[in-house]
Amino acid sequence: MTDVRPGSGTPPLATGPRNMALLSFHDARHTAEDAEFTDAPVGYALVVLFHGDRVLMAYQRQRACWELPGGGIEPGERPRAAAVRELREETGQLVPEEELRFAGFARTGLGPEQSVLYGAVYAARTDAVRPFTPNGEVAQLHWRAPGEDIPGGAPVQTVDEYLIELCRPAAA
Repeated sequence: MTDVRPGSGTPPLATGPRNMALLSFHDARHTAEDAEFTDAPVGYALVVLFHGDRVLMAYQRQRACWELPGGGIEPGERPRAAAVRELREETGQLVPEEELRFAGFARTGLGPEQSVLYGAVYAARTDAVRPFTPNGEVAQLHWRAPGEDIPGGAPVQTVDEYLIELCRPAAA
């Protein structure tokens, strides 16, 4: 694992729109799913959902960019449960908790101050794509093929693109 401390002069693993930086990734092979960190809380969960070789991207209205589905962990909620809830709320896709594979923790710097937060990252596959209804948070979905540009010209969260490649099966 490469770890970047804000202000250290070491470049992050990835940077993206909206002042986000991927400072490190704590792979599931070396970090337990129930790990706690001394420098920052685990505050969000993301889902890398595959359908064939395509991955689900959501256009987030507030941030005006394409991202992985996910969001904040509610008080008392486990990251895995938050991942399932956020996926369902944002995209209408249903994946049972037991079908999520824990991939690791993304250590991110957020905003101009680069406040640090950890995100639990999960991967899953689906053969049962459910219909999507736009909502207050997500305007549209796109099942993105590897290397594909998303139509419309809106930015893609490059931190999420980095995480997708970490989770992509070798023979998707």
